Amino acid sequence: MQRIPLAVNGTLMRGLALNGNLLAVGATFVREAKTEPAYRLWSIGDRHPAMLRVRDGGRAIAVEVWDVPPDGLGLLLLQEPPGLCIGRLILDDGENVLGVLGEPYLCEGEREITEYGGWRAYVERVN
Repeated sequence: MQRIPLAVNGTLMRGLALNGNLLAVGATFVREAKTEPAYRLWSIGDRHPAMLRVRDGGRAIAVEVWDVPPDGLGLLLLQEPPGLCIGRLILDDGENVLGVLGEPYLCEGEREITEYGGWRAYVERVN
């Protein structure tokens, strides 16, 4: 069965709150990676992040790449918080994969945390 590489950047990561959602659909961890330096990251109420691709002012964001069974991808998306979606993103090695992104409206008025380089680093710093 063909599996779909999916880059996750927040609570779906290993050891975090929603990682069980990946495991429940039969996803397997592939590797840690970073995006190309074209993304910004926001904390949405300190519950989860939202990542956006930007023209200017972006940086590399830490992600995990998972292989997800095709029939599990839809279920996984349905379990994500509102305003998060699946889109294309580019890793720092040039690989183009599906990834979890935020819709722009979701970030309005929220705390930008791009400077931390990833959700895990942010959570470790504020806790």
